[in-house]
Amino acid sequence: MHAGVRMCVNGRRPHLHANDAQGTGSGNRNFPGVQTHIAVLGAGSWGTALAVQLAESGHDTTLWARRPEIAAPIAQSRYNPTYLPSVRIPSTVQVTTDFAAAAAAGRVWVIATPSHVVRSIGARLRAFAVKGQIVVSVAKGIENKTLLTTTQVLGSELGPAISADFIGVLSGPSHAEEVGQGKPTTLVAAAPSRQVAERIQQVFMSRRLRVYVTDDVLGVEIGGSVKNVISIAAGISDGIGYGDNAKAALIARGLAEIQRLGVAMGARAETFMGLAGIGDLVVTCTSRHSRNRYLGEQIGRGFAVQATQDNMQMVAEGVRTTASVRALARRYDIEMPITEAVYAILFEGKKPGDAVQEMMTRSATHETWLHSETPPR
Repeated sequence: MHAGVRMCVNGRRPHLHANDAQGTGSGNRNFPGVQTHIAVLGAGSWGTALAVQLAESGHDTTLWARRPEIAAPIAQSRYNPTYLPSVRIPSTVQVTTDFAAAAAAGRVWVIATPSHVVRSIGARLRAFAVKGQIVVSVAKGIENKTLLTTTQVLGSELGPAISADFIGVLSGPSHAEEVGQGKPTTLVAAAPSRQVAERIQQVFMSRRLRVYVTDDVLGVEIGGSVKNVISIAAGISDGIGYGDNAKAALIARGLAEIQRLGVAMGARAETFMGLAGIGDLVVTCTSRHSRNRYLGEQIGRGFAVQATQDNMQMVAEGVRTTASVRALARRYDIEMPITEAVYAILFEGKKPGDAVQEMMTRSATHETWLHSETPPR
């Protein structure tokens, strides 16, 4: 391990009980009695921001970084210059590159890696799984080969040691830069078990983070994943210079695509009218912090897809997700013209202007569907 990286434990696994996630300490000042040991796995911008907020709420927080060159500056200067340079990290956040130590430290595991890494993280965690362990995915994406969401991937790797009821997701309109700075943010926690969802709510809820609960895990994950595809489209529109009218249309019609697919897969339509749907969609399509919107903007300005990705410090999840969403649309026979256009631009070399022209000259139809179970095409 890199010199100067602080260890959170001495390589020993603490004794855990099934109800440890509820905690016994003073914890969050707004929600006394929910202090617990949390391992945030992934020291990118989002993992770092959440670790900051969790530690400031009084939780015993460990942040695992895969690379020593990420962990060392955090331990030494209390900043993450690579991914979140503007936010000071409290000394109570213990950083480590020792995966086993981080896993052992957490009664709650927060999976904050890029979505395509989630399966390997789940496989490594399997050896540390105990009854009552809570797992929270904050990654947004759909696995390319299996077309599984991140909680489904984790369930396939951690079961039966950890029941699917104990695997949840936290999502919503939440750029890391603002969360790390303590700006007010609202999120939604979802798990198959309402009790587990409420435990996740208690862990994350603070004066700056307001968390709602639902049991529609699939809806929350589809909303959080597919919005990145629409965000790329919004960025392309910005790059070309189409203006506010086009952006508003992409958000509205993008929401219809997200909801259409989600309902076909078994999610509830109303989920997409909340934080994980329209809320997350608006912020990622409009914010300067959105890496997916930025990627699209560069493409709209004429830069190559791969060159733009290579020049980005962080992962734009929407690229991989576009391929998965297109495959799901075909599996469920769902029409998703914005997704098809983004796929053609990213993977088939179509010029953005040509893709827009094709969408604008599609056959005339009725405005589609926000709540109908059988949407017209």
